[in-house]
Amino acid sequence: MVKSLQSISALLLGSAILLFAGGLNGMILPVRGGVEGFSAISLGLLGTGWAIGYVAGCLVTPGLVAGIGHIRAFTLMSALAGVAVLLSLLFIHPAAWIVLRALSGFCFAGAAMIVESWLNERTEARLRGKVFGIYTMVGLAATTTGQMALTFAPIDGHVLFVLAGAFYCISLVPVALTSSGAPQPLVVVRLDLAGLWRNSPVAVFAAFMLGISNASFFTLHVVYAEQVGLGLTVVALFAAVPVMAGALSQIPVGILSDRMDRRIVLLGLCLLAAAADATFIFLAPEGRGMNLAAVALFGATSLAIYPVAMAHANDHAAPGAFIQTSGGVLMVFGVGSAFGPLLAGVSMNALGPQALFCITIVSHCATAAFTIVRMMISRAVPQEQKGAFHVAQPGRISTPETATLIGDEADLPSNEGREACGQEDSAELRAA
Repeated sequence: MVKSLQSISALLLGSAILLFAGGLNGMILPVRGGVEGFSAISLGLLGTGWAIGYVAGCLVTPGLVAGIGHIRAFTLMSALAGVAVLLSLLFIHPAAWIVLRALSGFCFAGAAMIVESWLNERTEARLRGKVFGIYTMVGLAATTTGQMALTFAPIDGHVLFVLAGAFYCISLVPVALTSSGAPQPLVVVRLDLAGLWRNSPVAVFAAFMLGISNASFFTLHVVYAEQVGLGLTVVALFAAVPVMAGALSQIPVGILSDRMDRRIVLLGLCLLAAAADATFIFLAPEGRGMNLAAVALFGATSLAIYPVAMAHANDHAAPGAFIQTSGGVLMVFGVGSAFGPLLAGVSMNALGPQALFCITIVSHCATAAFTIVRMMISRAVPQEQKGAFHVAQPGRISTPETATLIGDEADLPSNEGREACGQEDSAELRAA
C-alpha cells in the first residue's frame, strides 16, 4: 500500500493543489460580487455558468486528451483556470464573470478527469477502494482549506485572486514532473435520458432535483451568510461545515442503505434535509450557532442523497454497466445544476436571503414525494441482488472518470473498451 501511494503521490499533490484553488475560487466570486453590488440573479448565474462548463468539460475532455495527450491537456486546463480567475479581477462585471466561471468549470472538470484517469492507471484493482478513500479525503481537506483561505486577505483587494490563480498554475507542476506513463483513454459517457429513466426513475429524478438544490446552495450560500450578517470567518465556516458533515455522514448512510430498501433511506434523507431548509425559512436564524448547526444538518443529509441515488441506479443496471450508469446519473445532476442557481438567484433577489432555501426545500420535498410514489408502484431490489454502496464525493466535484476508481473490478472495462463506455445500447439496462 505504501509503495502504491508513493507512485501516485505527485498526482494526489496536484489534485490537492487544484482543489485548494477551486475552493478559494468558488468563495471569492460570490463574496466579492456582493461587495461590488451584483444582484443575486447575477451571482446565481455564476453557478449556472459553472455547471454548463463542467458538463461540457466532462463531455469534451476525452476527445481533447486523445488529440494532444494527457500532460498537455492537464497543463492547458490548469493554465486556463488560472487565467480565468485572474481575468475576473481585471473585468469586474457580472457578464464577464459568468463566462469566466463557465471556463473555470470546463477546465476544472477536464483536469479532474485527467488526474483520476492517472490514479486509476497507477492503482491495483485490490487497492482501488482504499486509494479512492484517500483521494476523497485529500480532496475534501484541500477544498475546505481553500474555502477557509478567504480570511487570509481583504476581499476587496487583489491578493485572493492572485493566490487562486497561482495555485491553479502550481497544480500542473507535479503532474508535469511525474515519470509515470500516459494512462488509458478517458471514459466517454453519452447522456441517454430514456435509458437512464428506464433503468431507475427514482435515481434520475433525485439526481436532477439534487442538482437544482445543491448547485443553488453551493453557489449562493455565502451570499445568504453575508446578507444575514455573519462575519467573514463565519461565512467561510458556513461553506466548509456542510462539506465536512456530508463526508462524515456517508459511511453510516451507506451501511444503512446496504441493509434496507435504498428508497427508504433516500426518503429519510430528503425529509431531514427539508427540515434543515425549514429551519432557515421559518426560524430565520441570525446567530452563528443556529446557522452552523442547521447548515451541518443540511450538508449531512443533502450531500448523502447523491451516492444513495447512484447506488440505487446501479442496483437496477445491467452487469458491467456501473461506469455507464454512474456517469449518466452525474450528467443528469449537472443538467439540474445549470437551472438551480438561476432559480435561486431570482428568488433571493425578489424575496430575500431565506428564499435560497425555498428552492432547496421544494427540491427535497419533490424528491421525497416522487420516491413515495415509486415505492407504491415497484418493489424493492432483493437484498441478494443489491450492489455495494460507494462513498462518493459531492456531485459537483465528481466526473465520469471517478466511477473507474469506485467501481467493482468486474465492472471496469478493459483498456480497449474504456472509450466505448456509455455508448452501449441502453436496451441492455433492466427496468426498475
